[in-house]
Amino acid sequence: MTTPLTASGPATAPVLPTDDALWWRSAVIYQVYVRSFADSDGDGTGDLRGVRSRLGYLKELGVDALWFNPWYPSPLADGGYDVSDYRDIHPTFGTLEDAELLISEALALGIRTIIDIVPNHVSSEHAWFQAALAAAPGSPERERFWFHPGKGEHGDEMPTGWTSNFQGDTWTRTTNPDGTPGEWYLHLFTPEQPDLNWNHPDVRAEHEDVLRFWFDRGVAGVRIDSAGLLIKDPALPEVPAQVEPGGHPTEDRDEVHDVYRSWRRIADSYEGTRVLVGEVWVPDAARFAAYLRPDEMHTAFNFDFMTRPWQADELRASIDLMLAAHAPVGAPSTWVLSNHDVTRPVTRYGREDSSFAFAKKRFGTPTDPELGRRRARAAALLTAALPGSLYLYQGDELGLPEVELPREVLEDPMHFRSGGVDPGRDGCRVPLPWRGTEPPFGFSPDAGRGAASASSATADALVGRVAPWLPQPADWAALTVQAQEADPGSMLWLYRQALRIRKREHSLGDGPMTWLPSAPGVLAFSRGDDVVSVTNLGTEPIALPDHDRILLSSSPLVGGLLPQDSTAWLHRTA
Repeated sequence: MTTPLTASGPATAPVLPTDDALWWRSAVIYQVYVRSFADSDGDGTGDLRGVRSRLGYLKELGVDALWFNPWYPSPLADGGYDVSDYRDIHPTFGTLEDAELLISEALALGIRTIIDIVPNHVSSEHAWFQAALAAAPGSPERERFWFHPGKGEHGDEMPTGWTSNFQGDTWTRTTNPDGTPGEWYLHLFTPEQPDLNWNHPDVRAEHEDVLRFWFDRGVAGVRIDSAGLLIKDPALPEVPAQVEPGGHPTEDRDEVHDVYRSWRRIADSYEGTRVLVGEVWVPDAARFAAYLRPDEMHTAFNFDFMTRPWQADELRASIDLMLAAHAPVGAPSTWVLSNHDVTRPVTRYGREDSSFAFAKKRFGTPTDPELGRRRARAAALLTAALPGSLYLYQGDELGLPEVELPREVLEDPMHFRSGGVDPGRDGCRVPLPWRGTEPPFGFSPDAGRGAASASSATADALVGRVAPWLPQPADWAALTVQAQEADPGSMLWLYRQALRIRKREHSLGDGPMTWLPSAPGVLAFSRGDDVVSVTNLGTEPIALPDHDRILLSSSPLVGGLLPQDSTAWLHRTA
């Protein structure tokens, strides 16, 4: 967070369409983890030019918007969620001009851009925090954060016993210039991510200006990381044994809604709907829905559905829960099977316990890849048929599995702060395979192909390219985009067909749904008068309800019956 590069944005800021104000209610939004999407210069790390080179692929896939994980300058202590400057681009990813071109070129293809905002904390290398460390206790610079002298006679005890979201302590002690122990500072994640004090007007004003900076550059919305954590109880109480609604000292406090009302006023001041999307981990349905009131966020991530096991009663309960939670505020639900933090569906659904929880992640958990792939295909169609917007994490459309990486290449702080028992999140962040029969599978450019038309300096760089920042499995040749484009039975074909049908059939996307009578283990519902989705989670093949044609099926029918762990979309004449 530094002085803006310009006061009013670029001279050629793209103009967002204004004729589809409700685009976000049915949108298919593709999550781009830039570091692992496509590498344009052979340094082993994905970049914005790599994304620009693949916009045609994303257009063909059928997405409406791209959500980018943080692309800002960062020491990468937590994969970029430790931001040191919100008004620039990490030099490994490119430049601000690259971002502006990407936003504009994607919009020309009908694809909007959503960026990540991380308001709870900044990087410990951020200019504000460095100034706070250099300043004295009680100084204005320190008031933007949560500094505390500590408890005990000499301040040797942490101010609270709060537990980090990444396990371990939430306070780190500073060192004074003379080498003596100094004050403590709060970090709900890693020590490299000091929490901001949202009671301070500088913090609020700065984030509002950052929103304008990127809206001026044509972004269509922001995804708000850890949206419920901003406000802390200034009395710093311990977490009570029984937490009343709004009574947690660091989570889902009532005052946080004032922040998002202010942000909504800014978003609404721009032409073309600019959306606010929250990462809101709130178990209480009513308090979750409060973030989606008409003057706050447009949508929030539905994590409940993503974490449920592959069981009909569990999934139906989650669908009912989330639709009921959204109904009072008139917001559409979002549906997502995975993201950059969560075990990929092909692996997760092949396990004995197919639910997801961070605390359960362990090395060596067995999975049945064929079972997982079949269920992931069925889940893809089930999810895409539900009412609301759909989020797709890069690589899920290729059926990529979670990769169990060698310990020596892991970077995720969740692994290290767990004492090494948690494999962390790197396994779902392995670079994408695009073409070819061996790593890097087109993630980085071919030295020969790139050098043929490059300058001598670029050609030399390509010849000396490095391996991807995380290693790809050697057996991914069948999972490349190139291989799957030639295979009508592939996961990529399924996703492309599903998204085309979803866009063509007006009953899909936002709108009503009605459960249909079905056997145990079966989820069947109608969308409008003419589309029916049926998912068989039972133990035997089932007959399909009346229809005039099958729009799409995740598995071939056997003797006219829908096999176990399969979904079919049906069309029926109204």
